[in-house]
Amino acid sequence: MSHTFSRRSAMRLLGGAVAVAAAATGTGAVAPAHAAGEGRPEAGAGRRVESLIAELTLDEKISLLHGATDPDSLGQAGYVPGVPRLSIPPLRLADGPAGVRVTEHATALPAPVLLASAFDPDLARRFGQVIGREGRALGQDVLLSPMVNLIRTPYGGRNFETFGEDPLLAGDLVAAEIRGIQGEGLIATVKHFAMNNQEKDRMSVDVRVDEQTMHEVELRGFEAAVDAGTGAVMGAYNKVNGTFACENRDLLTDILRTRWGFGGWVMTDWFAAHSTAAALAAGLDMEMPDGTWFGTALKNAVRDGSVPERHVDRAVRRVLAMMDRFGLLDGTAPPRPARDAGAGAAVALEVAKAGATLLRNEHDALPLTGAAARSIAVVGPTGTLPFVSGGGSAHVVPDRVESPLDAIRSRAGRGARVTYALGEDLYGKPIPQGALGRGINTEAQGVAAGKTWTYEGSLTVADADEWTFVIHYSGERPRVLLDGQDLFPVLPGVGEYFQGGLISAAPDGLSVRRKALTLAKGAHRVEITAKGGDHGQLFRLRRSTGVTRAQDVAEAVRAARAAHSVVLFAYEDATEGQDRTTIALPGHQVRLIEAVAAANPRTTVVLNTSSSTSMPWLARTAAVLQMYYPGQEGAAATAAVLFGDCDPGGRLTQSFPVDDAHHPVAGDPLRYPGGDGVEEYSERIQVGHRWYDAEDVRPLFPFGHGLSYTSFAYEGLRVREDRRGLAVSFTVHNSGRRDGIEVAQVYVGRSPDLRLDQAVRVLGGYRRLALRAGERRRVTVTVTGRTLSSWDAERHAWVLGTGRRTVWVGSSSRDLRLRTTAEVTS
Repeated sequence: MSHTFSRRSAMRLLGGAVAVAAAATGTGAVAPAHAAGEGRPEAGAGRRVESLIAELTLDEKISLLHGATDPDSLGQAGYVPGVPRLSIPPLRLADGPAGVRVTEHATALPAPVLLASAFDPDLARRFGQVIGREGRALGQDVLLSPMVNLIRTPYGGRNFETFGEDPLLAGDLVAAEIRGIQGEGLIATVKHFAMNNQEKDRMSVDVRVDEQTMHEVELRGFEAAVDAGTGAVMGAYNKVNGTFACENRDLLTDILRTRWGFGGWVMTDWFAAHSTAAALAAGLDMEMPDGTWFGTALKNAVRDGSVPERHVDRAVRRVLAMMDRFGLLDGTAPPRPARDAGAGAAVALEVAKAGATLLRNEHDALPLTGAAARSIAVVGPTGTLPFVSGGGSAHVVPDRVESPLDAIRSRAGRGARVTYALGEDLYGKPIPQGALGRGINTEAQGVAAGKTWTYEGSLTVADADEWTFVIHYSGERPRVLLDGQDLFPVLPGVGEYFQGGLISAAPDGLSVRRKALTLAKGAHRVEITAKGGDHGQLFRLRRSTGVTRAQDVAEAVRAARAAHSVVLFAYEDATEGQDRTTIALPGHQVRLIEAVAAANPRTTVVLNTSSSTSMPWLARTAAVLQMYYPGQEGAAATAAVLFGDCDPGGRLTQSFPVDDAHHPVAGDPLRYPGGDGVEEYSERIQVGHRWYDAEDVRPLFPFGHGLSYTSFAYEGLRVREDRRGLAVSFTVHNSGRRDGIEVAQVYVGRSPDLRLDQAVRVLGGYRRLALRAGERRRVTVTVTGRTLSSWDAERHAWVLGTGRRTVWVGSSSRDLRLRTTAEVTS
């Protein structure tokens, strides 16, 4: 079927705010009008701001352009002192991709990658509202979120903090979340601008990327954030085409301000500044968290004439203009609200259920009903230790935590038999008495304040085996040398902050680190030094061995055989500051899953992982449920999906590779992690699902994949002219016996008229649908002019892709049910 239409207003739609607003609504809805605190700032800073700038001294101006120590810290990430003399209040800046990170309790929301799996901009807006309200309630003024960098490599340590691999979806969701955050009066900071898609060498790597790729892939989300009115932008650590992002004029001035019209301020990521005059001239406004470059150095540069004071005034104007927009200068900001923990928890639960993604479900293994619901073995360490969030800046102190085991027992009811087996020991078992010598007990060793405890001796190993040493500690990390090797070194640039969200702490709160290695039979030299510090120290040194692991697996197998159904929880603990080294599950979980599934084929694996995961065990399981890091209500949400209280509503926002050898950056060290400090985006615009299509590589699970407890049929595809682009209409029929959720997806093929790099198909739009059993619904999804366009680097502009273009509709990038063509003319 073919459709032809005229695009007489194409060029108007391809540039400016209209195109951006349309691009920010992949569901086909018109971008909402900006509410108070949401839209672009007025042109110019206003008389109030200009009057303040005229009264500020040079020292006072500079104090507004860098971080400082907060005398009344609330545990937030940053602080900018105000100017009390002129009633300019301070700014407190908190991390918050999944909730407000301070020392106080806050709603621990699901990871953004789980939010994104719902394909629901309205839910993203309400997610933002929770964070916005809580940020203000907890004394914060600026949120260092959301993160909109795309998932380019499956190894990215912060993949769980962002929205996925697709630029259209990411743009929709970041715009919606920012509107939610700022509608509550909290200033949002979109990050990390730009090309910060990995943690490996993030402080120094030089990303080499062409202009078309940058605009069509990574920058689309940032542009949508600017159009949504984001108050601040955070510059990335890395270089872009040879220049650090935080002093890159092409990014900070030419694109961000001149092309997009951004009116807020640009701050560095923490310790990402590298210069004074160059950075300020390029468009950087604020250095965080201190004033190494924008403090005394800036003052001296102004005095010696190397930096014009007007550049300082420009940066101050941007900061004050945004404070004025949010009512912080004249006292018109709404009073700080009280926290509403109940409302936050309700949204956290809704998001976790909406994003739950069912990857496999053989022979209707789920939902658990009848006999399957009355006899269940729960297996895995994270069955009793709820995985709430990832590590680093995403960690939140939750209001409440429930274990999945407790939630399953509660939902199964009194008549059900629910047993538990550990399966894999995360915290180690005590080293046997006497193994380190008489009188040496490392199970509960105390060190008094100001004292140092040392041990030098040997550890005797009866048989060669793989040992995992586990250190638990309350103060400074003890130093443990085994045959001269430091088992638990403090990594430069990582430290204690950048650690995982769950297994880096023991149930009693002690910090935990691990080291696995193979020990030969015989005696091994051991040296331990533990310092008491100012407050004393408690530490434990434990171990797991092949023998203890075999015992744990055998216990899990016995539990699996004795139950009708098995729910096995698998984990992967990701964090800011470190990339993953493989997409395989860590530890010995593959062996555990294979053994349990062999003992009971009715095994469901629940994944609490950060990103895509390889599954060599997949064919042996009955079902796989991807829950990522589901927040404080994750246990209840998981149980609700397992028992069918709700339909699994999530769809993958990233392609899952089969293994480490088959994904967009595999086999090319210049693509990842980079060579000689340079990382090449040589895959160009073929990011994520586009690469799998271009290279004809089969993913384990494609972008957009996710199963329901019912079935859906598609019919009646039509395409017609629409003032915003293509209007794609079709009918979705819930052909099953249960109510369910479907995410209908529209993809558009190449333009034959463009001599530019193009994807085989791009995501053109989508619609999340809740349909009753038997219900049919006619759906129209708009594909915008921006989506039908490519970036022409010679013209430095978007160019409409005319000619006959294929349109597909389906339930994933590889499950395309309907197909037609449409003629696009200029």
